[in-house]
Amino acid sequence: DPYAQLLLEAMKQSGCTVFNDRHFSCENCDGCVSGGFDSASSQIVLCQNNIRQQSHMNRVVTHELIHAFDHCRAHVDWFKNVKHLACSEIRAANLSGDCTLMNEIARFKFGLKGHHQTCVRDRAVRSILAVRKVSKETAEKAVDEVFDACFNDLEPFGRIPHSKTDAKRAYKDFQNRDRYNANL
Repeated sequence: DPYAQLLLEAMKQSGCTVFNDRHFSCENCDGCVSGGFDSASSQIVLCQNNIRQQSHMNRVVTHELIHAFDHCRAHVDWFKNVKHLACSEIRAANLSGDCTLMNEIARFKFGLKGHHQTCVRDRAVRSILAVRKVSKETAEKAVDEVFDACFNDLEPFGRIPHSKTDAKRAYKDFQNRDRYNANL
């Protein structure tokens, strides 16, 4: 998957722990959660009872790898700072493909103007509420306070990948960054 390839390469270049088989765990999960990132063990959990399609699993892996990338790059305080969590959830919803037009149509949620941002905001709030015992108002306030900065942080993709084709282009661009910068 080009999303995962790019994230793994970016983590490697950043000196982060690169994920291999032991960093993924398939488990049965409660509720409608599809996956999670355990910062203490640097492990991604895939909820095998809630993932039914390969495309869904690819999005979950990408979403959680974005959290892993943020954990390494930004030293996120997952448990004490809800704004840190909100920022990573915004980035994951924005960059993982969670809010593509096709996914939103499948959820019977779609609009024309500003819909991508609305989807990212809503999914970030939902994710915070799924992992932290905070009020909806607290989650919404945290998302609102960091939304612009975090929505516009497109690292390591450099763009919002709206499709696998976009993700492949982003991956090629990422691979060529060093060559371009070396010539400056």
